Amino acid sequence: MKISTKGRYAVRMMLDMALNNTGEPIRIKDISSRQNISDKYLEQIVSILNKAGFVKSIRGPQGGYKLSKSPEQYTIGMILRLTEGSLAPVACLEDEVNQCDRQDECVTLLLWKKLDTAIKSIVDTTTLADLVDWHNQKTDHYII
Repeated sequence: MKISTKGRYAVRMMLDMALNNTGEPIRIKDISSRQNISDKYLEQIVSILNKAGFVKSIRGPQGGYKLSKSPEQYTIGMILRLTEGSLAPVACLEDEVNQCDRQDECVTLLLWKKLDTAIKSIVDTTTLADLVDWHNQKTDHYII
């Protein structure tokens, strides 16, 4: 499994919004500048996030975007599944019930299930708030 640019940028965008939450809407142009990501690409990503209700759009000259919920309420898994779809390492684990004809004799299925469980155990328990904390720890480390 490889996370696409869209998935990585969506996480970075949500993190940027959490880190720069002053109560005022955040402009795409500002996120673009801080994250060094094309504003056109961020506009595509924010459209997905907005439709899913992860962010809310504020119109007008002082408009922009805000997180719809607190950072504690978003897991990284939620953000990645929205932009990436399934995070399963193999197709046969994408559905609730494994439809593969070979599942009874497939020796590698146990490996894929363990990998799937490991991925879920990280992305579904790590929140946007955790990333904010990690960022703050990292930047506090460099303050002299």
